[in-house]
Amino acid sequence: MVAAMRSRCTWAILAMAIVVVTPARSGHESPVYPSFYPHEIELAAMTPDRAAGLLLSGKIQAYVGNAPRFAAAPPGHIGSIESLGSFVIVRVNPASPKAGDEQAACAVADAVVRGLAARHAGLVAHPFPVTPFNGDYLDYVDLAEAAKTRVLGSGGGPAKSDAQPKLRTGPQDPDWDAEITEVRAADLVAGAGFAVNAWSGPAWLRTGWFQAYLLLGQLAGDDVRRKVEPQLRRLESAAYDNAVERINLQRALVSSLAANCRVRIAGYTVRREYFSSASTGGIENISYDPVTGFNAPMFVRTVKLKDFPWNGWLALGIDAVPAAAWNPIAGFNDDFGRMLWSAAGDPGLIPSPYDPAWMFNRISDVQSSKGR
Repeated sequence: MVAAMRSRCTWAILAMAIVVVTPARSGHESPVYPSFYPHEIELAAMTPDRAAGLLLSGKIQAYVGNAPRFAAAPPGHIGSIESLGSFVIVRVNPASPKAGDEQAACAVADAVVRGLAARHAGLVAHPFPVTPFNGDYLDYVDLAEAAKTRVLGSGGGPAKSDAQPKLRTGPQDPDWDAEITEVRAADLVAGAGFAVNAWSGPAWLRTGWFQAYLLLGQLAGDDVRRKVEPQLRRLESAAYDNAVERINLQRALVSSLAANCRVRIAGYTVRREYFSSASTGGIENISYDPVTGFNAPMFVRTVKLKDFPWNGWLALGIDAVPAAAWNPIAGFNDDFGRMLWSAAGDPGLIPSPYDPAWMFNRISDVQSSKGR
């Protein structure tokens, strides 16, 4: 298998997918089940230029990663999905005198955020660490809107013209007020996740509060960490009595992180991925992760091809060549490897497509009546 370290890898997965029906709760049933699992999945690394031609000709059915470069507007049978791309973070220079004063640090961070909102069309200005792409965003929507109004003004755009702080231009720059960094959302989630014996975790991996801690917790400073880490431990150990207490804990943790002006979320970018829905060889039904897009177990375990009532041959392109050790212990942690493991692995639970929870893949919810 390692000999196939070219940029192409074909995996034939000859296993019948198990039909799993998750229980319906609160009158709602999941509209997507891990059923239509292709019995052969071909994954090939390729450039966005090559991917565009192969999508148009029907040689691949989807392209994982950066958008392919179409020479003209793609035809109607080329569809697309949107997922969370990257977080844009503003960090105030800890060595600057302004960093020692909370009000001055907030003025620097807010000015940079407003400047980014005014100048960069690809940025969704959103000075809050939980986004609409998170399944639990409704738990924080009032906090997010309040942060947006405070920093950007009631219209959602730059509230005023600021004298821009000096931005860091390189690692050797000795004099700067703030620096701008970008963190890929998929890398953030993948770096905190693990898989053991086909079980994925941690259970809270896809929640907005945990994402906020991953983004800002290590950069927040000792005072903020001392405040939020007891809340983090309670959430991770389920040390609360009910859902109301849990949500209040989550909101308190995220609010403390978002209020820290020395490290501020400026907003996020949106990633668009493309697929073919052609009448012959195309995709009929599709599901994807709102954070990692197509690069998720739910995609390959729910995709249904038009030419086949059940399984079929799925050909995928990806914008990343293999770059990690190819084994489930020390590797599969790059984009290519994660996609490969989504196809070859067999997790008991896979992420739910619409919320931060999980859904059954090859297990079921069984209540024993023994002893009754």
